[in-house]
Amino acid sequence: MYSIAAVTPGRLVEVEPADWDDVLQGLGVTDVYYARGFVEASALLGKGAPVLLRTTDADGDVLFPCLLRSDPPDVVTPYGYGGPLGIGPWPPHAAFARQYEDWCAGRGLLSSFVVFHPLFGNAEPAIGLRRTDLAGTVAWPLDGDGELLAGMHKHHRRLVRRAQAAGCEVTVEPAPADLGGFVAIYAETMRRTAASPFYRFPPAYWRALQARVPLVAVEVRRRGALLAGVLGMGEPPWLHYHLGAAAKAARGTGASHLALLELARWGRANGFRTLHLGGGVGGRDDSLLEFKLRFAPDGRVGASIGKAVHDLPGYLARSGTTAVDWDGFFPAYREPR
Repeated sequence: MYSIAAVTPGRLVEVEPADWDDVLQGLGVTDVYYARGFVEASALLGKGAPVLLRTTDADGDVLFPCLLRSDPPDVVTPYGYGGPLGIGPWPPHAAFARQYEDWCAGRGLLSSFVVFHPLFGNAEPAIGLRRTDLAGTVAWPLDGDGELLAGMHKHHRRLVRRAQAAGCEVTVEPAPADLGGFVAIYAETMRRTAASPFYRFPPAYWRALQARVPLVAVEVRRRGALLAGVLGMGEPPWLHYHLGAAAKAARGTGASHLALLELARWGRANGFRTLHLGGGVGGRDDSLLEFKLRFAPDGRVGASIGKAVHDLPGYLARSGTTAVDWDGFFPAYREPR
């Protein structure tokens, strides 16, 4: 078992992989985005090495799971949400920003890009990153006694009832034994919507999710045909909507709406207080964010990203620019050409 007391105060350290989840458990952090299993799965997409950074002193701890990329060397948060998390009084450590800069210098890193965790609300200036606010994400409250369907926007309620009237059947499977059906309609959805190549996930990612991440799969079928599915993940108190997909035949049926409602109902029945639906594409205020808000009309929470340049000459040289464009694609040297 990892000894919390054994950590040297005032130092930023890289936690040994074998100790990663013990550290989280010892500090009471249950969120899946900080867990070793999810970060290692995400490393297959972000093409970086999973690292858990930790610093501690008398005021508390800071944990920062990240992906350490090379050629060029930089840091990015895993797919989804994360960022430095203070355990104890906030701001966590006045020293964290300096310790992190020293670590980045020792690693020869050019930049850091962080998507902060909306439910933790950890986008604070004390961590030394330049913050940009996004349009927000949607947190669907699951606690209370009210029927979840009744709280949804009337348009979404109508579509759920349409799916039920059409004979759609729902299955909910924690720790799914087979993701093959979902993966097939997910790939179809990505092709049909001309999604970015990033979202064409390799087989290794699906295997890692299934093996290392606490998943729950919801599938909606009609006359045996799979119309829509969603993947949730996490440990109480927060359930996260990770991925969704729908066959072409699902259009207008309400199958996707029914799938998310059933995910929320399962979450409530299994001790989750919140279903985090995420936000719009790229954090924008778009039709996807509006779709999610109609499940929880009062559920919008703030969302932010953070950026830092640690080696300005190196950053500009690799980017082929003379100044950092903080509002453009970041880091600029990784912009798709």
